Amino acid sequence: MHQSPVSPRGFHVGLPYPTDALSSCFAASYTGIVAFMAVATEGSFSRAAERLGIGRSAVCRNVQKLEAQLSTRLFFRTTRATRLTREGERFFENCNRGVTHIVDAMNDLRDLRQGPPRGQLRIGSTVDFGRKVVAPLLSRFHDAYPDIAVDLVLDDRPADFAADQIDVAFRNGSIADSSIVAKRLVPMPVALCASPAYVERHGLPATLDALSEHDCINLRGASGRVAEWEFEAEGQPRKYLPAARLSFNDADLVLRAVLEGRGIAQMAGYQIREHIERGELVMALPQYAPQGQAHYICYLCRQHLPARIRVLIDFVTEQIRARDPGDLRAFQPDDPQAPAQRMAA
Repeated sequence: MHQSPVSPRGFHVGLPYPTDALSSCFAASYTGIVAFMAVATEGSFSRAAERLGIGRSAVCRNVQKLEAQLSTRLFFRTTRATRLTREGERFFENCNRGVTHIVDAMNDLRDLRQGPPRGQLRIGSTVDFGRKVVAPLLSRFHDAYPDIAVDLVLDDRPADFAADQIDVAFRNGSIADSSIVAKRLVPMPVALCASPAYVERHGLPATLDALSEHDCINLRGASGRVAEWEFEAEGQPRKYLPAARLSFNDADLVLRAVLEGRGIAQMAGYQIREHIERGELVMALPQYAPQGQAHYICYLCRQHLPARIRVLIDFVTEQIRARDPGDLRAFQPDDPQAPAQRMAA
């Protein structure tokens, strides 16, 4: 919930009264004001009661309480007519402006959900995925929806939707947070890779145990911990924490080091696909690639989504599934040893 800043005296900036005085005044007079506005509009206590769906006596009682609270007579009442006093006319004019603002505020929120997409979107993503995948998509999204202002926040820490005011976030791997809605976009394959120059000097590991004989390059996560390499052997997950000669806290730096032939590393498909296509990287041990990881688009609630969030989710889902930037299936040989054999030849 949005809260306005609090001044040293305990007032909320933007509110004309102390919040405790405002709340007590509002609670005491709300039903009276509703009854008063209905009577003033309909010109009759009976018709006002019909409009509000309550008894005439309840309308009379609420207006009388309001008059007592204000110490002001608001209506002239006769057996033939009910009309506003001068004070009542003044009060009606002021209240009517407030009602207009409330109606406009409600219509504005309805428009945000049901009308043309507009407003501000704050989007969170991990740094590397945000640069390589999300940012290019958002350029096309902005062309399609120019009335939506986009704020992309890149951070490898999990997005805090409330504290960071994030509308939508991209997450990779597996999602264990049950407090958010996580829509699966595409699988996220990972693969061990090395450059042709590295393979020429050192070859590729033929087994998981052979990894200890190679120059490994590690990625250190936002928490400060080194990310374990994940594999799947005989249907069971297996993790490996290599003794690395190089470690970086940036996925792009890991990729650069591998491209320079400095070692071998496990990286996500979206990072390495183009480099494999161009022959700049070679995959190792594809038969042990882990399953079940994916790219997700996440948000807090399925209900009452503003139009700007709905169109972003639909746009991104369609675009990423059509392109699938991390798909490595075309590069996985039928013979798992084929890459190493080709390089050895």
